[in-house]
Amino acid sequence: MRLIAPVVLCLFISTVSFSQEKLNIKFGKITPADFEVNSPLIDSNTNAILHADIGTTEFEGNNKNWFTMVFRRHKRIKILNNKGFDAATLSIYLYSQNNEVEKLDELKAQTYNLENNSVVITKLSSKDIFEEKVKRNLIKKKLTLPAVKVGSIIEVSYTIKSDFLFNLQPWEFQGEYPCLWSEYDLALPDFFNYVFLSQGYLPFDINTTTKGYNNYVVRDPTTANIGTGYNIGSDVLNKKWVIKNAAAMKEENFTSTIANHISKIEFQLSEYRFPNQPVEKIMQSWPKVAEKMMGSIDFGLAITRSNDWLSDDINKITANAKTEEERAKKIYEYIRDNFTSTGDYGLYLSDNTNLKDIFKRKSGKSCEINLLLLAMLYHNNITCSPVLMSLRDRGTVHMVYPLMDRFNYLIAKVQVGQNILFLDASKPMLGFNQLSSDCYNGVAWSITKEMQEPLYFYTDSVKESNYTTVLLSNEKEGIVKGTFSEVLGNSTSLSIREKIKKTNLTSITNEIKKSMSGDIKVSNLSIDSLNSYDEPVTLKYDLEMNAETDIIYLNPMFGEAIQKNPFSSAKRNYPIEMPYLKDDHFVLNMEIPAGYKVEEMPKSVRYKLNEDDGMFEYLIANRDGRIQIRSSIKLNKANFSMDDYEGLREFYAFIIKQQNEQIVLKKVK
Repeated sequence: MRLIAPVVLCLFISTVSFSQEKLNIKFGKITPADFEVNSPLIDSNTNAILHADIGTTEFEGNNKNWFTMVFRRHKRIKILNNKGFDAATLSIYLYSQNNEVEKLDELKAQTYNLENNSVVITKLSSKDIFEEKVKRNLIKKKLTLPAVKVGSIIEVSYTIKSDFLFNLQPWEFQGEYPCLWSEYDLALPDFFNYVFLSQGYLPFDINTTTKGYNNYVVRDPTTANIGTGYNIGSDVLNKKWVIKNAAAMKEENFTSTIANHISKIEFQLSEYRFPNQPVEKIMQSWPKVAEKMMGSIDFGLAITRSNDWLSDDINKITANAKTEEERAKKIYEYIRDNFTSTGDYGLYLSDNTNLKDIFKRKSGKSCEINLLLLAMLYHNNITCSPVLMSLRDRGTVHMVYPLMDRFNYLIAKVQVGQNILFLDASKPMLGFNQLSSDCYNGVAWSITKEMQEPLYFYTDSVKESNYTTVLLSNEKEGIVKGTFSEVLGNSTSLSIREKIKKTNLTSITNEIKKSMSGDIKVSNLSIDSLNSYDEPVTLKYDLEMNAETDIIYLNPMFGEAIQKNPFSSAKRNYPIEMPYLKDDHFVLNMEIPAGYKVEEMPKSVRYKLNEDDGMFEYLIANRDGRIQIRSSIKLNKANFSMDDYEGLREFYAFIIKQQNEQIVLKKVK
């Protein structure tokens, strides 16, 4: 008998019932009163609102000597304005594997409009349902409700039957639109043990756990009389979670991904536990994951097999290298500068693809390029290992469990002597031992057959330093000339390189001119180290200011002032995640134009964020015929709690106000 089970290793579990309320809602039962929705969740930015979103999962025996999960969902949405029409297009995802696909059943969808106080129903036609294969194991059913207009109510109900018990449907209590009632019910037999993973900042209005019992009829397809089957009894854990009045989650500045912060529940199959059978572990440990991956021809074996066909090329590439680190660098630079990433992520080689194919066509997925990098390093006897990670926009991975669907990116870890280097050859213009900011997303895992270890890529470990210097002197009466020089940090350097690749120096010059206030000319833009990727980029250009009017209003930041507060919302319901620590410095040394005096100028200020989380300093002086400014913005941590939001907002508001204050110069008569 092939049977299953999961441990309910709950990271959160409550047997306390906070409410016994039940939402009385049935598909197709709509009255004129349902079109009136009054809720404090609705404001001018609310385009649609969910009356209810209800999901249930239960298990039943099937004809394959196994079990089927039956997931049902019922969703009802009110369209509030034209921008809410997007809510009428829904996608339903079905998992597939080895020619087996989850079954979509009992799909019903209708639009309701109120006309002359009567509810008019328009049903979804089957021709309005489209199927798309998203990737190898995922199919999308897409549907758009008909007859939708402002004020419509749309309703969708469907069932998904799945024999893939590892794919127990997760539930999101929050989303793009506010929801008045979000509920998920799970009836879980004792045969199956799942780890429950929850996240979010909203408390459950209902969180109950009860025990029940059920008989499951399982039929063995190998027997002569399949119709008979046999009964297997089991205790059943009944879980009910409800969150009422869940606000919409809008992605704001300094958010890795909103998926990290919405209130949701996920499940990971852990064990099968059947009567009179030993417990079968399903959730793999990191040693088991590493053994499987390193033994795969699409991953580990691609790195460690002999790959003698690479020898001649590697010898040419590393011919002039004197040290092991130089060999590693030359191999890295060769791949970075000669191979093109398709932009696709993942961990394994594509189907029917090997490293020879990648080497020949000089392109591939990011992981394929880095697998080639690892293979070349390994073939050159340089100690290296693959590192599995999740990019920031994918979401964080679990600190302990190897939940492999969370990982979507691969880089190389290299050890030369006592030095540990991290390399990503799939990103053009990225310096040696540098990573792009989207790689700094918490825990990652370095794996070999012999050792698996967590690595920590925290944004608090990355500092982005920018240094700006402006020097101005009198050229002749009425003309002040000088230079602007800015040394950029690694992340900003990469951004400017990528920008120039898409545009040109003229467009960059025009942008600089637009940022200047007053009668200031910009010329002779030059960019140092543009092609020296290990070095920071330096922008240099000449400035010329006319001093002819009786009064000159001058912003002494010369285009470097922050113009817009990145924290524009009045309130934030989740943490602030910056990509790095901030360390910006600005120095001005300007000779006062001949024939002018300082009428007004800003005051020196120093502003601290909390005790030592950040600091803004603006020191200004008028001495010996020169105006001198030394200013800096420092953020000493990259991640802030939602309670810090108002303080950060005020911090930036203060900076903007100070940086945009002007110096007033008046002609001496």
